[in-house]
Formats: sequence, C-alpha cells, structure tokens
Amino acid sequence: MKRALLFSGGIALALTSAWAMAQSSPESLLPPGFERPKAGGAKPAAPAVPSAGSTPVVQPIPGSGGGSASPAARPATLPSGHKIPTLKELESMSPDQLDELLGLKPKFDMPSAARRSMKQVGILAEDEGGMPAWSLGKQSAQLVKATLDGNKGRMVSRWGHILLRRALASRLDAPAGMNPADFAASRAALLVRMGEGEAARQLVQDVDAGNYTPALTQAAMDAYAFTADITGICPVTSVIGGGRKDADWRVLRAICASFQGDGAAGLSQLDQLVGEGGWPQIDILLAQRYAGAAGKARRTVKIEWDGVKDMNPWRYALTLAVGLEPPEGLTGNLPLRYDFVAATAPMAKLELRAKGADRAAGAGILSSAAMVDLYSQIYAADEINGPWADTAQTLRKAYVAEKASDRHAAIVALWDGGADPQARYSRQVLTAYAAARLEPSGDYAKDAPDLIASMLAAGLDQNALRWGQLADIGSLAWGQLALAAPNRTAPVNGSALDSFYGIDASDGYRKSRFLLAGLAGLGRVEPDAARDFAAKLGISLERQTKWTRLIQRAADVNNRQLVILLAGLGMQGDGWDKMTSVNLYHIVSALNRVGLSAEARMIAAEAVARG
Repeated sequence: MKRALLFSGGIALALTSAWAMAQSSPESLLPPGFERPKAGGAKPAAPAVPSAGSTPVVQPIPGSGGGSASPAARPATLPSGHKIPTLKELESMSPDQLDELLGLKPKFDMPSAARRSMKQVGILAEDEGGMPAWSLGKQSAQLVKATLDGNKGRMVSRWGHILLRRALASRLDAPAGMNPADFAASRAALLVRMGEGEAARQLVQDVDAGNYTPALTQAAMDAYAFTADITGICPVTSVIGGGRKDADWRVLRAICASFQGDGAAGLSQLDQLVGEGGWPQIDILLAQRYAGAAGKARRTVKIEWDGVKDMNPWRYALTLAVGLEPPEGLTGNLPLRYDFVAATAPMAKLELRAKGADRAAGAGILSSAAMVDLYSQIYAADEINGPWADTAQTLRKAYVAEKASDRHAAIVALWDGGADPQARYSRQVLTAYAAARLEPSGDYAKDAPDLIASMLAAGLDQNALRWGQLADIGSLAWGQLALAAPNRTAPVNGSALDSFYGIDASDGYRKSRFLLAGLAGLGRVEPDAARDFAAKLGISLERQTKWTRLIQRAADVNNRQLVILLAGLGMQGDGWDKMTSVNLYHIVSALNRVGLSAEARMIAAEAVARG
C-alpha cells in the first residue's frame, strides 16, 4: 500500500509538472536573428516579450507540439502514454507494471556485454551433430519459410522425424532477408507441431527477450504451454509488458507477477479477469491455484471439473503444473499432441507418461533408452500396480530372463500389448536392445521380421544384419536388411523382387512399392529389374512435380539442410498409407546423395517394415 501511494504521489507530481509547463508558450533561447526566417527573406521579428506574471519554460516537452494547448485540452497521460490509473488500479499493479506505466522499462533487461548474437540461433552446433551454420544463408527466405510453415508436423516416419528435429535444432544463420527471430519462430513452431516441446523451448530460450518479435513471442508461448513450464515465459512478459493485450498474455503476466515477488498483485489481476470472457472459469481457477503457490500471498483454490466438457493446451498444461491429473472423461479422444505432452512431462504421473509413450516412441519423440528408463521407474515404484506395472515386469524378463526362449516370449508379449499399430511399433522401439541380445535362431524365424524392425527402430543395423543368415531371399526380413545394410554392393535382381511381391499381403502391394523405391533411391537394384518391376506395380518413379524438382536441385548443390526440410514436407501424414512410392524414392535418393545415407537406409527399411 505504501508503495502504491508513493507511486501515486510521483504520478501526481509528474502530472502537475506537465500542467505547469502548459500554462504559457515556451520562450525561445536563441538570440535575435536566429529564429526561422519568414518566407520572402524578410528580416526576423524581434522576440516576443513575456507577458507580466508568466513563467517562462526553458525547454518544451519533446513531441508536445509547443505550449499552445490549454490545461483543459491536454489529456492526463504519463510519459509512457498510458492514462492516469485509479488508486485501486495502482494497488493491483506489480512493480514490473509500474515501471512500464512510468516509462522506466528498458527494451533489454541485461547489459549489452551479456547479450547474445542473433547471427546463429539454435541448440546444436555442427560438431555436436547439427547442420552447417551457413546451410540456408543464401537460400530464398520465401522458400525456407514455406517449407517450415507449410509442414503440419506429423510425419509418417520415425527416422524422418528424428532427422528433421536435428535440422530444426541446429545452430543456423537466417536466410538472407529473413529476421533471425522470425526464423527461430518458424522452427520452434514446427517443433511444437511435431510434439518436440523440449527442443522448441530450448530454441526460443536461445534468443534474448529484447529481440523477440510477435511471431517468436507466440512460438515461445506455445512451447512453454507444451512443456507445462508456465513461468518460463516470464522473462519475455517482463520485457514486452503490455505490448500484447490478449487473454492468454494477461493471465501469464498475472502469474509471472506472483512469481516475481508480488503475489498479491498477481492474484488481484487474476481476480479481475474472472468473468471477462477471455478464459473460462476453470482455466482461471487453475491459474489462480498455480499463482497462489508463490510468495506470501498463498491461496488454496479448489478445482471442480463439473460442467467442463473439453480440453485445451493451456488447461492441460496448468493441470499438470499444479500436480493434478486431467480427468479421464476429458482425455479419451484428444489429439496426439496431448499424449506427446504427457510422455515428456516430468511432473506427470508415471502411468500417464507410459500411456503417452506408446505414441511418442513410434513418432520419434522418445528413444529406446528413454522408454526403458521410464519403465524402470515404474518397476521401482512399489505403489504402482496394474497393467503398467505388469508391462514393466515383462520388460525386465525381456532383458534378464535366463532362457532365451523366455526373453523372446516376453518381447513378443510386449509387442502384442500395443493397442494399435502405432503403439505396437512404439513397443518395438522399447524392445530394440532386448531384441539385439537374442542370438539368431531358427526357433524365432517367424518373428524375424519384427525382431529386425525392432532393432532398426533404434538404429542397431549391425545387430540386425546377424539375422541375414535366416532371411530367405524375397522375404520381409530380407527386404529390410537389403535396405539397411550399410555396405551392400550386389544389386538386387528381378527374381528377388518377384519373390517379395509373391508374399506381399499389404494393401495395394505397398511394401513392394516401398522396397523398389528404397532400393532405387539407394542405387541397389538392377536398372532393367527396376523398370520391369515398376511396370508390374503400375508406378513411375521418374514422375516429376514441383516438390521433386526442388529436392533434386537441393541435392544437386549438396545442401543437406534444405534437403531435410523438403523431405519433411514430403513425409507428412498420420500413417504410411499416406506416403507415395515417388516421394519415398526422391527422399531416399536425395538424402543418400548429400551424405545422409544412414538416415536414408533407416527410412527406407522402416517404410518396408511398416508399409
């Protein structure tokens, strides 16, 4: 209260001074003859003598337009341009908002020596696995923006997802003519659409808040919502202040005020937002509960879900952030992004994370090691019972059972526990290293294709190749290994392709189409055999589109980064039935030509396994 009164007194003083300045016209300090001459070269008039009783003003306020306005005509505003607030409004303001009101807020909240360069923004340097920083520097900004903003984020290929994530997270120069902050915003927004909230958050944190653009501000908000890191946006709200007026921003500023030491002001601002129609009541209550945990102004807020019929990103994030679990009735048919959020949220219950992991691993968000670590935590938690605890127990058997047959049985049981093909493939990611520990045996020949697919899901190509002795030419196991082998020299002939076609039970011979596309893209099939097999399947791998010409051109100039971005566009879809053999051929070919042969091989083998 004292602080509010103190600032209100200062505001009144500033306002009184402004009125005093407006009481008379400013007196010129220039000597006679230096005023602006009149038109026509007439001699300047002598300076006017101030009227009796007037108080000369030494210098007019910049931009005030002189002192001709009367006190009644001059609006009651502050240096920041805001209207004079009421005492009640002052009492609810945080110190950050008061600074903004008085025009004391700088654009940067750090000294110039501590500010980071905008030349290269990203997480991964080239020597850390990222792409060369110059990769897109000379590319068309319009083309790069189109490849980023036009990608919806859902890719059919786990390995394609992993490759695109690495490219987006790389430390890169912005394309010529593109604002580096907006370039970072487009990359972060795509990462969020892909379900990569952690990578998106790290990317936006690589830019100082003073350099944020509206696009980067929105991308940052989405990244923090995805990771349920509500206060992560606070440094940005502190710098941008009232530059945004939407409901999301106002709620976040109020929360940040609470966590920046003024809990009473933050909660008061949230109270004012109740009933304004910006956020539904349940969301405001969650925000109040979150903000109420900060500082001395603690408040207990009861959350009741009666009448709530849907879920939104901020509602889900705040629910996790306050330590609650979203009601089961609201999470039954949510988009996949919510599973991805749960899978990577450290504050979520392990069972909820495991449910999300059955989607996230197959998509490429979680590695095999991350999956094993998650189930290890479930296994060690004595309070967890039921299906997830049983799955953790089965996983332990898959790794440490004494008999190989028991380990094999546990691996198959884990696969069969997947609720659908996507979950089953996630379980194959989970069992990759367990499958690699099995010695090749004819006893498991029936499951050899799935064992190989499991190992290749984690990139264990050398372990998978040990099963080559049991893979008959033309079998599904053989097809995967023909694509995954790093040093295959003998080209595949027509007889082997016909054998594969003969046992292909996939819709429209999709696996055969993908096998041909992958082999042709890697240059591992006899040209005549490829031509005849393509005719048999009724496809033409040489068909050209605008996209195929662009990715070919990018490969011609050996631009890895652009090839990856264009490959990401060509891999969009929620299942391999959305992938065409033409797109797969050009993706595998372009990646192979620019030195990304390992990724090309894994994508091609995955296509055959999951097609």
